[in-house]
Amino acid sequence: MNLRDLRYLVALAEHRHFGRAAEACFVSQPTLSTQIRKLEEELGVTLVERAPRRVLLTEVGAEIAGRARTVVHDVDQIKAIARRTLDPESGTLRLGIFPTLGPYLLPHVMPLLRARFPRLEMLLVEEKTPIILRQLHEGKLDAGVLALPLHDEQLHAELLFDEPFVLAVPRSHNLAERESVTTKHLAGERLLLLDDGHCLRDQALDVCQMAGAGERDFRATSLETLRQMVAAGVGVTLLPTLAVQPPVPPSPDIRLLPFSKQAPSRRIALVWRKSSAMAGFLASLAGVLRELPHELLNPAAKVRPPY
Repeated sequence: MNLRDLRYLVALAEHRHFGRAAEACFVSQPTLSTQIRKLEEELGVTLVERAPRRVLLTEVGAEIAGRARTVVHDVDQIKAIARRTLDPESGTLRLGIFPTLGPYLLPHVMPLLRARFPRLEMLLVEEKTPIILRQLHEGKLDAGVLALPLHDEQLHAELLFDEPFVLAVPRSHNLAERESVTTKHLAGERLLLLDDGHCLRDQALDVCQMAGAGERDFRATSLETLRQMVAAGVGVTLLPTLAVQPPVPPSPDIRLLPFSKQAPSRRIALVWRKSSAMAGFLASLAGVLRELPHELLNPAAKVRPPY
């Protein structure tokens, strides 16, 4: 048994297809298939059920693949420790970020990160929070920029900032003439929200519950869809402050109202495994991300585009 064969088994467990697993491992399909058979012979058990159009792991195969994933991850961590010891600020960082934050935060922080870590290669993955959390645990990501709370004892969270929400209403809405609102103004309103799986949906639902507001039947798949629906006069919604700052262009059909007291907000953190060999470097990275200009988190501030 060797590490290469364990990587092949892990890839097969993830892709459930010999061809795609071989492609992920940069080998031919016959090579991967042969090595899996040799591994089965060595262990004396059947790991894979082979069918014409699909691949299924046996019960023992799934258990062994899970342990193999841990072994592969630990070996990768050993290599990462060595690389970081030689040059803590070089190498590759695999960073996950969720869709209602990534497009609005990254244009402002990427110049800061490139200036501070010029030798660092960043591989960015934009996914919903549950997928980022799963990939963090599987070792596919080094860190994630996520909203708190997470309630996961295996992860360390470094707070970055609190991001207030603003209320987006059509120009024809009875609140549109106000300079600001409070959560009391949401009572009786039915808000447009995102679809299931978006953490922003859960955050907005919490605000609705506290304010006595409800939800409209329509569920959007992105913030841009929500924005267009508000502009069309369909309803009102909560938007994160970064999502209304440049380079996002303002809409003439939408009025953005800040909250005058106790503005609802979300807490954003950099999250990584407590066992990560990159913990020291990631703490430094969090320090740079905290350098985000404060005016970006102020809905009333006039912000210049980042480029």
